[in-house]
Amino acid sequence: MTVRVGIIGVGLMGSDHARIFADAVSGVEVVSLYDADVARAKAMAEEIGARSVADTPLALIADKGVDAVVIASPDETHADLTLAAIAATKPVLCEKPLASSARECLDVIAAEVKLGKRLAHVGFMRRYDPSYVAMKAKWKSGELGEALMFHCVHRNVSAPHFFTSDMAITNSAPHEFDIVRFMLDSDVADITVFQPAAAAKGALVKPVFMVMRSVSGALIDVEIHNNAGYGYDVKGELVCERGTISLRSPVHSEVNGALANSIPVPADHRPRFAEAYRLQNQAWVRAIQADTHLAQGSSAWDGYAAMLSAEAGLRSMAEGRTVKIAMDAKPRLYA
Repeated sequence: MTVRVGIIGVGLMGSDHARIFADAVSGVEVVSLYDADVARAKAMAEEIGARSVADTPLALIADKGVDAVVIASPDETHADLTLAAIAATKPVLCEKPLASSARECLDVIAAEVKLGKRLAHVGFMRRYDPSYVAMKAKWKSGELGEALMFHCVHRNVSAPHFFTSDMAITNSAPHEFDIVRFMLDSDVADITVFQPAAAAKGALVKPVFMVMRSVSGALIDVEIHNNAGYGYDVKGELVCERGTISLRSPVHSEVNGALANSIPVPADHRPRFAEAYRLQNQAWVRAIQADTHLAQGSSAWDGYAAMLSAEAGLRSMAEGRTVKIAMDAKPRLYA
């Protein structure tokens, strides 16, 4: 079975997905695209050989020639488009966030529960990154004992002009919120958000430093620095009772010269997580072929958990206090 995919939104993320499906994933064909910029959609369709450019996102979802949908449009459209795809009983790969609020995430969950089937997968691709997968496997082996602390760092070269410190929590940090739950097999109990006093006065985007506790009792700290200046950098260290496990980023060269040793740092997330995206997208296609959901991937429930943590983080930053995270009861569908 060849899965016929339609992609809504072919900006940075959508065009990357289109090329991954076209060049690096088997059992799939991208047949239709939609973008508010029609010329951009037509150019991408020509590049990858897609058959059509849809007039509207809903027309793409309704197209009987489309088996599954990728949503890479602006964040505020995600919930409604995901609901439309669920109503059409079509599997969805939705870029994070699943919705703009935890309440909207619950609407998506309610739609899946009513249908009795999980169709939505949220694009938290780090669950497929070989370094995170190896970290979790080593911890789960039991050799190093219980997980005590998890240190996380997420840095970008610079933030786009429209970015804010709030978005550091709602747009950048959700990857950390999800991978923390995936790595520790535990929900997050509470969160406290700090900002350094030395951050530039009047800066729209200041670094945020978050301290969380998992329900299992582990401590987590997360640094989000969207204007780090030197490159895209994600670090992680899991501290256990009898040792530690650290992530290793893929490095393909090391330079010695002019009395210095250096390793290049990527400009954005794509080189760092290229394999994670490929593995995620391939697993999604195989799950569709098998008419099942992704056991390792992020469900609508995971999207809800990440957004709930983001909303609690915003309250903590605004009110200067620790905020507890209270999740709704998990439906049996996501057990």
